[in-house]
Amino acid sequence: MLASFKRFIVKLILGALIVPIVLIVIFKFINPPFWGWEISRTIFPPQGYPKQTHHQWVNLNKISKNMQLAVIASEDQTFPEHHGIDLSATLSVLEHSGKNGPSRGASTITQQTAKNVFLFPSHSFIRKGIELYFALWMEVIWGKDRILETYLNVIEFGPGIYGVQAASEHFFHIPASRLSAQQAAQLAAVLPNPYKIKASPMSNYVYQRTLWIRKQMRQLGMVTLNKVYDEQSLFKSFNLYR
Repeated sequence: MLASFKRFIVKLILGALIVPIVLIVIFKFINPPFWGWEISRTIFPPQGYPKQTHHQWVNLNKISKNMQLAVIASEDQTFPEHHGIDLSATLSVLEHSGKNGPSRGASTITQQTAKNVFLFPSHSFIRKGIELYFALWMEVIWGKDRILETYLNVIEFGPGIYGVQAASEHFFHIPASRLSAQQAAQLAAVLPNPYKIKASPMSNYVYQRTLWIRKQMRQLGMVTLNKVYDEQSLFKSFNLYR
């Protein structure tokens, strides 16, 4: 009886370790038709959540480089260099966390993508640990360009406005490929709280935040994006990606 229970526990642990890897491999090649954050919003809609949501997936080469650079500048300036986790920021969060879990995220773009696609909103240490596990494997299997593409297609820019294409059309009436540096910075400015902050018309906060983001974009420059495109995932390294 005890031996059977041990085998069951081992299988359970192996399944918990393998299933995330399988999902990550699948979503490297297939765009997720729905994701954890969207499902959570649908089941437990926050105040102001619309009955009809807006989303349209676009490939990374159809997204303005201004937009790509804007989210790196605003959300994760070490994105091209790290391996999914900003270790110093994560340790700082753990140091200042209460008994109920982390009070803030300190999440990289990779971690945010993992949370949005595979997980649900929560501030527990268990959820954070699972998020880190997903993030590490996403860096290995997806690579930076796929992570950035997925991030820009699933994040919420306003109530029920998922992805940069829907946001660009909603706020500026243009496709994501035509976003200027100013427009991209305005969209990136709302990401900390898209339910209270709007990209347009600009509040004083968005105006000041946009100025800061544009300054960071100029300092980082397009060389930052070149690092993202040059980053090789495991699949590319073994010539398995087409």
